[in-house]
Amino acid sequence: MVAMGKFFRVFAAALVLTVVVSTTACAQQTPSTAPAAPDATSAAPSASSEIDLTIELTEAPGAAARQFRLIADGSTPAAGSTLPDPAAALAAVEQHGEKMFFPVPAPNRMCTEQYGGPQVAVVTGSFRGKAVNATFKRTNGCEISSWQALAPLFGSLAGAAGAI
Repeated sequence: MVAMGKFFRVFAAALVLTVVVSTTACAQQTPSTAPAAPDATSAAPSASSEIDLTIELTEAPGAAARQFRLIADGSTPAAGSTLPDPAAALAAVEQHGEKMFFPVPAPNRMCTEQYGGPQVAVVTGSFRGKAVNATFKRTNGCEISSWQALAPLFGSLAGAAGAI
């Protein structure tokens, strides 16, 4: 009986450790379609560099795609930006863009198996002098985390998690 109790304590500890590692790994992950790695000789990005991104959002398979654009040269979106909240989109891109658009491969990546919806967003253009070509989906925990980090870029209003 004592051996059985010890077995369950060890099993419970291993289960808790697995959940913690999985959650931590998902929070630090990148989109499933990773663009080419950035050029190591590129100049360091500055907050005042140009951002010109086109976002093509498809809400469901077979649905017509909607297109948004984010343009900025500095900390204020330019007049040509067509997102519902271009200031929130620019803030999200400035905070998360580098790691989302130019991810570092993570071979030990573990993601929760959950489904967040059929939405797909394809982001192309330039971010601080680097070409962007990234696809974002909501088909597992890691991708949902990436989507939520950049939600205003996909047409969500500030504070929302999905597309409008």
